[in-house]
Amino acid sequence: MPRSTRAETKPSSSAESEARDIVVFWLVSDSRCSECGEELGSGRFLRMLDEKPLCLACADLDRLVFLASGDAAITRRACTYSTLRAVVVRFSRARHRYERQGTLVEEAALDRAERECLADAEARTRARARAASRRSELDLQFVEAFATRIAELFPCCPVTESRTIAEHACLARSGRIGRSAAGKELDPTAVELAVRAHVRHVHTAYDRLLADGRGREEARAEVCSAVDSVVEGWRRELQPKQP
Repeated sequence: MPRSTRAETKPSSSAESEARDIVVFWLVSDSRCSECGEELGSGRFLRMLDEKPLCLACADLDRLVFLASGDAAITRRACTYSTLRAVVVRFSRARHRYERQGTLVEEAALDRAERECLADAEARTRARARAASRRSELDLQFVEAFATRIAELFPCCPVTESRTIAEHACLARSGRIGRSAAGKELDPTAVELAVRAHVRHVHTAYDRLLADGRGREEARAEVCSAVDSVVEGWRRELQPKQP
């Protein structure tokens, strides 16, 4: 084994501490497997085991595939799903140190990670598109006015929820209460209807009852007292803090 290769394949303490996984070296000069005698040229992988260089086949790592560094989400998931894995490092002659290049993982684990990350990316793209569309349909001044009116009528309603109620009720072309004539006038009855609708869906089992096949009126009757309790709690004036 050439002397220069021996130096390159001796793991640094940083490489050892960085990965508790198996460490595989990406060769920058020629070497040879000590077990099968295969010539390992620059660019090949080998593992040092008991001070002996082994090709991936002899190290029982040849079924793994290389995943280059760069996509943290795919790497994290692939490593999670891969029972056997190895960190790949390469000696930088310019920096005189080992630098991580990627990971060897099971192909099935990589396939699963890539599918999940692709689905996440597509979901994020759809979510951004929906958010942009929603923003374009909101009259922000009207939403602010509606949220302010909710705060006036229901001073104990959390700020985040009053904003959510206003955005939902005032969405353009939605046919919701905020788009009605009374809603646009910030009529107290219209505002309360919007608040009650929010409470019904968010703070009671109403949606679950509908999902279980209950009729709309029956489900509303069942959660009526729960809606009243939350709405009346929000309607109460804030109590001043005791000195």
